[in-house]
Amino acid sequence: MELGRVECVQSYEIVDSEEIHLLPDLLRHFSSVSKPHPTTTNNNNNSNNNSNTVASAVHTTSVHELLECPVCTNSMYPPIHQCHNGHTLCSTCKTRVQNRCPTCRQELGDIRCLALEKVAESLELPCKYMSLGCPEIFPYYSKLKHETLCNFRPYSCPYAGSECAIVGDIPFLVAHLRDDHKVDMHSGCTFNHRYVKSNPREVENATWMLTVFHCFGQYFCLHFEAFQLGMAPVYMAFLRFMGDEADARNYSYSLEVGGNGRKLIWEGTPRSIRDSHRKVRDSHDGLIIQRNMALFFSGGDRKELKLRVTGRIWKEQQNPEGGACIPNLCS
Repeated sequence: MELGRVECVQSYEIVDSEEIHLLPDLLRHFSSVSKPHPTTTNNNNNSNNNSNTVASAVHTTSVHELLECPVCTNSMYPPIHQCHNGHTLCSTCKTRVQNRCPTCRQELGDIRCLALEKVAESLELPCKYMSLGCPEIFPYYSKLKHETLCNFRPYSCPYAGSECAIVGDIPFLVAHLRDDHKVDMHSGCTFNHRYVKSNPREVENATWMLTVFHCFGQYFCLHFEAFQLGMAPVYMAFLRFMGDEADARNYSYSLEVGGNGRKLIWEGTPRSIRDSHRKVRDSHDGLIIQRNMALFFSGGDRKELKLRVTGRIWKEQQNPEGGACIPNLCS
């Protein structure tokens, strides 16, 4: 993807079962965990409590390992399938391995491992994003749904024009953008950028360098690019918020572009980086400028794109008296 040049002006601030077999490994597992382990008598109750906690954690972890599909290593959800020898796998991988057990090569048939499904139903497990701060514990069958929406799940790199696979929290991504993608970093809630491109009529897809703004203690990404909207070549500018959608709705922004006594103005709410750059662009949620108009704004002989885009970000605050939102321009 071709890059243009940015000039930054100083800011002005689910099966019937053929047969049900109890999983041999599962039987052995419960036989072992159900036997009492000899313990040394200890008058310290805290030590006993700690031992029980550790034993419970080991028990849960072991069962959780039994629920891991041997093919894709993901957690298994009903219908959990098994072969005649008791080897299990998930329904997605049953199709993937052409109905042959990947462990013993026996034909799988349509046998459900109902025992393991019921074991899973009794489990409660922490969110996989616990290490990132999520304190929630869920029944096994609810955990997966939560994790797709968990506010502590990592964010994808918001850099456009590349297939960057980096994920992390916001401070990590800010440093990644600065150090690895060499993006422009600015402080303040107002901006004044000039986007320059030679031979703009030859460019159908171009992405200019991302700019990151830090204001109100948050980070925002300013995107500017050229693409085809139907048959028409257009330029588009939009803002994304480095955080979740609920927090993004606390802010608004405006973009303005013009020249020769005319101007276009866009006002909106920044989209969360949970929404991909392409998703935001294809929803047309931003300032869209037809190419002919962009060249008109550029002035001169219309052979070079020179667009000056100005804008500001503000935080919506509740008026304690009337309940209406009033803008807080910057802090």
